[in-house]
Amino acid sequence: MQSVAQQVPKQYLKIRGHSILELTLRRLDRLPQLSGMVLVLNADDTWFGKLDISFGDKLQTATGGAERAISVFNGLQALAGKAGDDDWILVHDVVRPCVSIEDMQNLVDTLSSEPSGGLLVIPVTETLKQVDADNHVVSTVPRENYRLAGTPQMFHYRQLHDALAKAIADKVSVTDEAHAMEYAGHTVNTVQGGADNIKITHAEDLVLAEFILNRQGTI
Repeated sequence: MQSVAQQVPKQYLKIRGHSILELTLRRLDRLPQLSGMVLVLNADDTWFGKLDISFGDKLQTATGGAERAISVFNGLQALAGKAGDDDWILVHDVVRPCVSIEDMQNLVDTLSSEPSGGLLVIPVTETLKQVDADNHVVSTVPRENYRLAGTPQMFHYRQLHDALAKAIADKVSVTDEAHAMEYAGHTVNTVQGGADNIKITHAEDLVLAEFILNRQGTI
């Protein structure tokens, strides 16, 4: 028998009666500078229309692709004619409902005068081990120069659009927007965020997310 987590896409799992997707959208909507949101949905999504949420004209949807880069690119395409080349775009994982308003505001304030943009990161606090194909330790990697990539990731509309287009055309698998920008030759800045900006991946993450949201006074 499948578990609920297997039957329901994780963004539609609920914490105290609210879907993760709803919690994330409401968190983003509290950022004062945000003028609109594009939610990229799986082509086979049958869940979103069942949610009792409304953001009016501030929210529009787009259809995703087989890879993250294609999904984000499609989301940017939905803004064609609406977003200016130099407008800032924030890309956020919908399964990160705990990102703090303070961290997002710090990201915007820190990067608003930068020529390209950057992302929220978390310092690595655990010891890093490099392993081989047999999972044998090859070396211990100094953690001081490593960061865990998070979201939002914030870049100018045209730069990000063209960077993703280049990666897709070159058939280069980029794992996030910062990777696409790196591949296109742009400098990518980092802004330290909180460790509470967790990504809900496993069922046990729901318990931690509920604890964090409760502590933040969100639910």
